[in-house]
Amino acid sequence: MATCGLVVFDTTLRDGEQAPGFSLRLEEKLRMARQLEALGVDIVEAGFPIASEDDAEAVRRVAQSLQRPIVAALARCAPNDIDRAAWALEPARRSRIHTFIATSDLHLERKLRMTRESALDAAVAAVRRARSFTDDVQFSAEDATRSDRDFLCRVIESVIAAGATTINLPDTVGYSTPDEVAEFFTSIIGRVPNADRAIFSTHCHDDLGLAVANSLAAIGAGARQVECTINGIGERAGNASLEEVIMATRVRADRLPYDTQINTCELYASSQLLSTLTGEAVQSNKAIVGRNAFAHEAGIHQDGMLKDRRTYEIMRPEDVGVLQTTLVLGKHSGRHAVQKRCEQLGYELSRQELDGVYRQMTTLADTQKNIADTDLDAIIADVCGTPQRIAAEVTGTDSAGYGFGV
Repeated sequence: MATCGLVVFDTTLRDGEQAPGFSLRLEEKLRMARQLEALGVDIVEAGFPIASEDDAEAVRRVAQSLQRPIVAALARCAPNDIDRAAWALEPARRSRIHTFIATSDLHLERKLRMTRESALDAAVAAVRRARSFTDDVQFSAEDATRSDRDFLCRVIESVIAAGATTINLPDTVGYSTPDEVAEFFTSIIGRVPNADRAIFSTHCHDDLGLAVANSLAAIGAGARQVECTINGIGERAGNASLEEVIMATRVRADRLPYDTQINTCELYASSQLLSTLTGEAVQSNKAIVGRNAFAHEAGIHQDGMLKDRRTYEIMRPEDVGVLQTTLVLGKHSGRHAVQKRCEQLGYELSRQELDGVYRQMTTLADTQKNIADTDLDAIIADVCGTPQRIAAEVTGTDSAGYGFGV
């Protein structure tokens, strides 16, 4: 199956930072922006310059700092917004003005108090103004998936004619399902006469936990830019998680044949830096970058992993920048894992001794979540007296690269 290129638009520093508790100071934004460049994203959306003086300055400093990615700034379809975004982006080697307006009747009537025709005129005027500053202009139809199709197609055709080079169709409130998104993109791209003059983009929110699935459905239906954030942060329940989208295309290239410039070995480092800067930890069971993503406690799983890691891991931890798989000793662990850790600690136990150590370990694990090496040392001493260690140096991994941890 032939592969095609996929543009990765990272909005961690804009949509992600808008989430409560995730705001970053200027120097923190710069650190995160440099990490996104190391990660290999194509576009860094650095902020919303009209929002505040600090945000405008942060976008400008990011624009000065980055060498490879396009730096984007968000602007409403209003002249002052466009001009402020253009000022902030002046130092960038490559810049993009990203302008947006809502197109759903709900947003137009209840939020903007605008008619459809007024919104259409504002969108066209904004794109034309943005094109006077840069030839890279993105237009987003906010709440696109809940918009009237005929009107949405009119808007898209008009802004492409006015000079928009990327068209983003967001599932702004995370309401859609993958089958709906696929049909939506297929329909829009098929109906807009000049669709071939623009790249279509997907921007999905996770209110129903479907942001990544919806993004992949949109890509399958013709979107060639995906908007996402590190750790999936963003408004409300967040955005599509960059690391999940990217690893889905790497692991399932047979079904998702899309190439990106992402250096996956930087995924974990990017996740960890964002967590450090925001003070918001990643949930333990988060796909790809969570603490438990490459950790195994169940005895059946540990036994399989020790025989062939492919039994329970569909990707290698080192491929995403995680040091190693971790086998956690706890109440669900089996004898094979306990024996392996004892050997790593330098103990050679008989079958009877191993049985005794295993029984005491599981008893202790009923009262505490995990078993540390010091706990295992104490159990071995109690069961076996003071056995002679057969290794001069205790190691944290075995020959297959598995580590034990808590």
